Amino acid sequence: MTQPIFMVGARGAGKTTVGNALARALGYQFTDTDVFMQQSTGLSVADVVAREGWAGFRRRETEALKAVTAPRTVVATGGGAVLAAENRAFMRGAGRVIYLRAPAATLAHRLEEYPLDAQRPTLTGKPISEEMVEVLAAREALYQEVAHHVLDATTSPAEIVAAIQRLLQVETIK
Repeated sequence: MTQPIFMVGARGAGKTTVGNALARALGYQFTDTDVFMQQSTGLSVADVVAREGWAGFRRRETEALKAVTAPRTVVATGGGAVLAAENRAFMRGAGRVIYLRAPAATLAHRLEEYPLDAQRPTLTGKPISEEMVEVLAAREALYQEVAHHVLDATTSPAEIVAAIQRLLQVETIK
C-alpha cells in the first residue's frame, strides 16, 4: 500500500506520536498539518486564530492538508480538520483514515499533563475537561464518518501502531 494514511481524532489522542511511530514502522514520511502550517506561515496556530479567526485557520488547515498529502506519507491532522466536509471527502478518497478514539477524561488528562503539546488556543474558554466533553460531543459523528478504522487511543502507541499494521496487511491481502 502506498496511499497516504491520515490520523484523525481530538487534541491529545496521540495523532502525532502514533503517526510518527507508524511512519517509521512503514518506512513512510511523516507530517503534521499544524507543524506544516506553522513552518510555512511563520505563525503559530494561536497567531493565525488571533489574526484571521477560526474561519481563516480552518481555510489554511484545508490548504495544508492538501499540500502535505502524498503517497507513502502519514499525516497527523488537526483535531478540527474533520469539521469541513471537503476535508472529510478528500481524506476518505485520497487514502486510509485512522480515528484514534479516547474518552474526554483521557484527552483532558493528557493535555493537562503536557500543556505545550496542545499548541492550540481554547475553543470554548472553559476548563479543558469541560471543553473536551463538548468537542467530542460535537465531532464524534464526524470522526466516525471519515474513518476507515477506529482504534482505542488509550492503549500504548506501540500497540496502536501494531494494530494499524495488522489492519493494513489485511487490506492489502483482500
